Amino acid sequence: MIKSELINKVAEANDLTHHNAERVVNTVLNTITKALVNDNRVELRGFGVLSVRKRKPRAARNPKTGAGVQVEAKRVPFFKAGKAVKDALNKKS
Repeated sequence: MIKSELINKVAEANDLTHHNAERVVNTVLNTITKALVNDNRVELRGFGVLSVRKRKPRAARNPKTGAGVQVEAKRVPFFKAGKAVKDALNKKS
């Protein structure tokens, strides 16, 4: 699913205009992003947890040339699915 499809689903499910649904989705996504930028954890009960993990600097290799390169330390988003999501994914028909 892409963002525009999510906006359409929110609009249909809540009898909103496309513009208002887009504002809702953007607000939620921007709020989550800002929380992660500030190293806060975002817990959505029944869905999962979004957090930030730190990666250490490391040596890597350019696969095309084989030359060694240094990869800087960075922060990356991490998602851990909640029990309800895991159960839904593994539901047996």
